[in-house]
Amino acid sequence: MVKSFLISLLKKLNFNPFGRKSHVKLGLYGPPNGGKSTLANRICMDWLGEEMSSVSHIAHETREIKIKEKVSIKNKKGKELTFSLVDTPGISTKIDYEDFLKKGMKKVEAKKRAKEATKGVIDSIKWLDDMDFVVVILDATKDPYSQVNITIIGNLQARNIPVLIAANKVDLKKSSMDVIKAAFPQYNVVGISAKYGKNIEEFYDELFRLTK
Repeated sequence: MVKSFLISLLKKLNFNPFGRKSHVKLGLYGPPNGGKSTLANRICMDWLGEEMSSVSHIAHETREIKIKEKVSIKNKKGKELTFSLVDTPGISTKIDYEDFLKKGMKKVEAKKRAKEATKGVIDSIKWLDDMDFVVVILDATKDPYSQVNITIIGNLQARNIPVLIAANKVDLKKSSMDVIKAAFPQYNVVGISAKYGKNIEEFYDELFRLTK
């Protein structure tokens, strides 16, 4: 009876006594409007035939952790990688309800959105402790030397989590891969357009390298 209870408990904890744990979590992290949910949708459409999250031009559209279980991708060599894809709320050092008022929201709705977004940021940081690998999605048209990006990278380094940086929106003229690479030379950087699928195969190849 005790033995069956322990086995049940270990299964719930996804514990694998024979080596690497069987339930791998891949987290998508980054500042608001970098393209996390767009990339999550791209991955899920490519490999599952369905979208995962809603996207919006308004920051903090994703305010809750979203998980898609058992996403399996394959490379050209036929190797398979299966993981739970975790789309997290955009991390921000400041959330002001007045920013939502500027987007046309009413005061009550704006305050509610700000409260939910703040909780989402806190949850995102907490969930880092559950991540096996993380893709940091940055807008390649913006300055990467921001307090938000430094906060994200600092939290990842403190936890020694393997990281891949996806420089998104490289289809735009203002994008600069060189600036992103210079900002974070300790990590591999892949330039993509999550919206249009540019360099997405290279991105998948980098995922396999990340999880070796």
